[in-house]
Amino acid sequence: MSKPDIAPPPLRNDCFALPAGVNWTPVDEALALLKDRLTVVTGVETVPLMQAAGRILAADVSAKRSNPPQPNTAVDGYGFSGPAPDGPCVLPLVEGRAAAGVPFSGDVPRGHAVRVLTGAALPEGVDTVILEEDVTLDQGHIAFRGPLKQGANTRKAGEDVTEGALALPAGRRLTPADLALLSAVGVAEISARKALRVGILSTGDELVEPGDTAGPGQIYDANRPMLLSLVRRIGFDAVDLGCAADDRAALKLHLDQAAQQVDVILTSGGASAGDEDHVSALLSEAGAMQEWRIALKPGRPLALGMWNHTPVFGLPGNPVAAMVCTLIFAHPALSLMAGAGWQEPMGFDVPAAFEKRKKPGRREYLRARIREGRAEVFHSEGSGRISGLSWAEGLVEIQDGAREIKPGDPVRFIPYGSFGL
Repeated sequence: MSKPDIAPPPLRNDCFALPAGVNWTPVDEALALLKDRLTVVTGVETVPLMQAAGRILAADVSAKRSNPPQPNTAVDGYGFSGPAPDGPCVLPLVEGRAAAGVPFSGDVPRGHAVRVLTGAALPEGVDTVILEEDVTLDQGHIAFRGPLKQGANTRKAGEDVTEGALALPAGRRLTPADLALLSAVGVAEISARKALRVGILSTGDELVEPGDTAGPGQIYDANRPMLLSLVRRIGFDAVDLGCAADDRAALKLHLDQAAQQVDVILTSGGASAGDEDHVSALLSEAGAMQEWRIALKPGRPLALGMWNHTPVFGLPGNPVAAMVCTLIFAHPALSLMAGAGWQEPMGFDVPAAFEKRKKPGRREYLRARIREGRAEVFHSEGSGRISGLSWAEGLVEIQDGAREIKPGDPVRFIPYGSFGL
């Protein structure tokens, strides 16, 4: 029976509130708070298997049929009742053969053999198969040299998945391989989470669209195309909310309209406490604003709040900081709200190809790539160097404490692929 088309209750307005006395929030504490306080916000629908690639399972899926459904042969050859003793073996052939989808009719007497093709159901009286390359065929008999163990070159019924067993768990984002598995065990449709709708909104009078004429003091909006693409690549529905001017009334209208269209809003710019930081100001006026000062480089200010029951992530305006904060904080949070659970990126230790001395107090993420098995970092740590994001293939994470890194020292490299990019 399919699940009803309902969504969980909205998040509370105070879900982002920090404990009293917290000033600078370490990265791990910030992540733990998000993991603890966020919940799934997407509804459920029934989806045909052929249209289910990339969808998130809303419920466990059990096998409707065993795979394989019955014993079959793994090779082309000849089947008989094993085992075969050591030394020469000669067996008469019965008439007919077993092929995939065309089973052999009748039984195979003990001491006889039958022609079998790969994937064919084993006939009655057959539990062992000899490869055709190891056989001499003459005058209706086969000859081969043993020994051969009973069950050789065959597959048992249900040796992959048995009927009624768990095939895939809830929260799984379906891959092409998953579709093959579900089809093999007889599943025609699945209960899936509706796609998380993530709105992307840029803010700032200084921003103009690529292709338009940029006046004095204006820059092209780099964040929106980056974040829209990032959200799509990691498997969510990205909604372009445009660019809002530094005008509180205009921004409020943008947010009001966005809250009716999407499940989550990502803004960039206006997240701090300056005169033109209208995102944080509006969220504060709504009584649902928390400015998390993250002990992080690049980044730090992360405005979190609710607007008409819709979560808002206020990202820094700097594109480098915006992307790092999205990958480290928004990515696992969005995955949780989408129903896929908290997704932690997988990193691995590699030798450094650089030198760096780091002071204690903040976690740092360096734009990096792997060359000849070593992690190179971008030549500048300046957060204004957008080209470093494109140059990089991932991030080197340096933990909160002091660190002096020399070439050859191990560092943790997190490839962009770990975030689904």
